[in-house]
Amino acid sequence: MEQLLLLWNDSGLAQLTPGQLTMMIVGFGLLYLAIAKNFEPLLLLPIGLGTVLVNVPGAGFDAAPIYDALGHLESPGGMMYYIYEMGIASGMFPLIIFMGVGAMTDFGPLLANPKTLLLGAAAQFGIFATVIGAVSFSALGIFDFSINDAASIGIIGGADGPTAIFVTSQLSPDILGPVAVAAYSYMALVPIIQPPIMRALTTPAERAIKMEQLRPVSRTEKIIFPLLLLILVAMFLPAAAPLLGMFCFGNLMREAGVVDRLSDTAQNALINIVTIFLGLGVGSKMSADKFLNMETLGILVLGAVAFCIGTACGVLLAKLLNKFSDTPINPLIGSAGVSAVPMAARVSNKVGLEANPHNHLLMHAMGPNVAGVIGSAIAAGVMISMVSNFTG
Repeated sequence: MEQLLLLWNDSGLAQLTPGQLTMMIVGFGLLYLAIAKNFEPLLLLPIGLGTVLVNVPGAGFDAAPIYDALGHLESPGGMMYYIYEMGIASGMFPLIIFMGVGAMTDFGPLLANPKTLLLGAAAQFGIFATVIGAVSFSALGIFDFSINDAASIGIIGGADGPTAIFVTSQLSPDILGPVAVAAYSYMALVPIIQPPIMRALTTPAERAIKMEQLRPVSRTEKIIFPLLLLILVAMFLPAAAPLLGMFCFGNLMREAGVVDRLSDTAQNALINIVTIFLGLGVGSKMSADKFLNMETLGILVLGAVAFCIGTACGVLLAKLLNKFSDTPINPLIGSAGVSAVPMAARVSNKVGLEANPHNHLLMHAMGPNVAGVIGSAIAAGVMISMVSNFTG
């Protein structure tokens, strides 16, 4: 009988807390969204399973290594601990994914219509507005967000998962789980969140504006642009250099035309492998004590606000540019300034086709969409630099 009692006490059922059970249900919920609803399955599936595993009582998936007083290893850490420390805390996984995204990106639409760079920049306003909002809520005593937390929450508005993970792992790792879930959830919800905002801010005539065909962009332009972008940003904002450096490196491999094998690996095998471990690493931060609190609700709400403001600002700037431009811009492409590539561009195209069946905006929307990736990386650098100076 005593043996059975010992076995029961060592079992997961005996050690299971209500918080762990709740988080396992959350993990299964993420798995449902990924599998049944196809919401960002490449990330939500490993995050969901990682959430389940890390909350299994006594399994020790996220346990840190234990050393004795003399520094000798007594107990090795769990798998999730090492995945997080080596890949996310170091910043390596998000940077490798940015390299892969760069290898998949075509700067042609942006170079053919440089004005769309402004639309990508405008969409980042949601990031900074949300930082101010998070700090204000803390000052009012509604939530308890530090300036590091506020910067990490704001970056959700860029709709760029790797950037959100990179910034949060550097500034506020304790809230990495909810920030990552919010970032990828809102990316998946782009087709639901953006169209009502786009329709509310534009007239039927504006949505029907037909844009001229983009000019051809030479190979030389495509090679020079990422190099010029990297040098300019790195010189003025070194904190943004890691993200933009890997992004431009991946794009240079694509456009150079002499390392097709490396470009193909970055776009496919490498980014897929890293995505698996990135999701599991994020899942390691989805334990009950880090997720089940009022701050998580605040993160989800503020992240949605950031995303909506970014969408609206892109559309409104496009309308403003039309006041001073002889060549009209369809304001719908401004919504693609958030860097959910290429989902946001597809949504712009879809809403445009509803207003005018002959209005194909996809390639035009890819300009601000790519600019949004650049803008979110620069915003991340600004956040890291400003918070470092503020706390320093």
